[in-house]
Amino acid sequence: MDLWLGVDCGGTFIKAGIYDSQGKEYGNCRRNLPVISTQPGRAERDLTVLWHACAEVIAGAIKSSTVSAGDIKGVGISAQGKGLFLLDKNKKPLGNGILSSDQRALEIVKQWQQQQIPQQLYPLTRQTLWTGHPVSILRWLKAHEPQRYAQIGSVLMSHDYLRYCLTGRIACEETNISESNLYNMQTGQYDRELAKLLDIEEIFTALPPVIGSSQIAGYITPEAAELTGLKEGTAVVGGLFDVVSTALCAGLDDETKLNAVMGTWSVVSGITAHIDDSQNLPFVYGRHAQQGEFIVHEASPTSAANLEWFVQQWGINDYNAINDLVASLPKAESSVLFIPFLYGSNAGLGMQAGFYGLQSLHGKAHLLQAIYEGVIFSLMSHVDRMLQRFPNTTLLRVTGGPAKSAVWLQILADLSGLAVEVPQIEETGCLGAALMAMTGLKVFDDSKQAQQIVAAGVIRIEPDSAAYDKYQAKYKKYKLLLESLSHFNNHCND
Repeated sequence: MDLWLGVDCGGTFIKAGIYDSQGKEYGNCRRNLPVISTQPGRAERDLTVLWHACAEVIAGAIKSSTVSAGDIKGVGISAQGKGLFLLDKNKKPLGNGILSSDQRALEIVKQWQQQQIPQQLYPLTRQTLWTGHPVSILRWLKAHEPQRYAQIGSVLMSHDYLRYCLTGRIACEETNISESNLYNMQTGQYDRELAKLLDIEEIFTALPPVIGSSQIAGYITPEAAELTGLKEGTAVVGGLFDVVSTALCAGLDDETKLNAVMGTWSVVSGITAHIDDSQNLPFVYGRHAQQGEFIVHEASPTSAANLEWFVQQWGINDYNAINDLVASLPKAESSVLFIPFLYGSNAGLGMQAGFYGLQSLHGKAHLLQAIYEGVIFSLMSHVDRMLQRFPNTTLLRVTGGPAKSAVWLQILADLSGLAVEVPQIEETGCLGAALMAMTGLKVFDDSKQAQQIVAAGVIRIEPDSAAYDKYQAKYKKYKLLLESLSHFNNHCND
């Protein structure tokens, strides 16, 4: 039996799953990944802890499967994008990894905005510029930790680091590094002029070779084999940016479907074969796993992590009870609004979270309903913009934790007026990564062919037309509140 292992390294969990060439799962394992936050706006991860957690979930998946490690022919890794994971010149971890939700570079990004740097970058990179980009963090390190900056030997993202731990080989995978603002989307290569424009030109020599998603990047080392239980010499492929992985598993194959990911981040993605220069908005493009295609997406850390924070504070752990509480209230009739910006914003740099509209009659159910609605309102702002780029969209495919909540999904369908479908795949990140391993080992010719095996059944939720106007009215109030808070935020920062 030939099997394939996929690892998914996200903002909250790291997971591993084992699959055959038909997409059947044979075992899985997950571990929580702690976030280190020593100062406001900081979000880091201990690299040694990350590697050992990765080794543990791989070993756990093998143990849970009862299959032989020798049956696993290839490994792929899907991971959260952006952020910065550094090795020194001796190929050792250089401090903690810095996550994409980190905001330490806020003032640098504001300065770049004042200098019109994003507008100069966009025609070449097809990226916006914000605090979680590798370039923003690198520029902050140069200014505030020059000794650490001078020791940088390799600039990596999280799955690049984990692949290095597995294989001892250093490279940057294309779907992820293409969104770093160091990669020229026109040439398909790093661009020294980009680094020079951002005043980090000296980092250019620390940029590893770029490899494809399904390209074999190396092989399991003896040390990694001992920790993970994998067989020494097992092939490891480049892997994927996790939004690409979920888009594959959500069945995105033309411009009539969008994938909404609701996890730590809200992400809305579409697939296209061309860059549309006629658009007024600066849509973010990245390389897709399929040669010649691009993934277009909008994203912000404004999703289900807000609910996780709330339930942790008040010791709530019954999600069925939460769904029941939210469903018990009339749709969109409460005056309570929640701004889901605990971990970042999609409405302006430095915007923060909060409830508004509370009265003495409101209780826990109203707060929970406001969180559900606020997350969907924030997601909808991304959907609205993506519909300008993909006007032929007829449905949303939803993945991530909230996809398990029919109540949450119904709010999205009712607000958008679109049918919502949920692919019945437990771990899209793991399976997508495993598909790249299958493609790299020639089970499939390309990612389009690999994608066909995940054409699984979906649960479909139709919009409630009677609730559409109510949600649109409350969504309008949400946007007005954001506008007012933006003025307040700007005044406070003057």
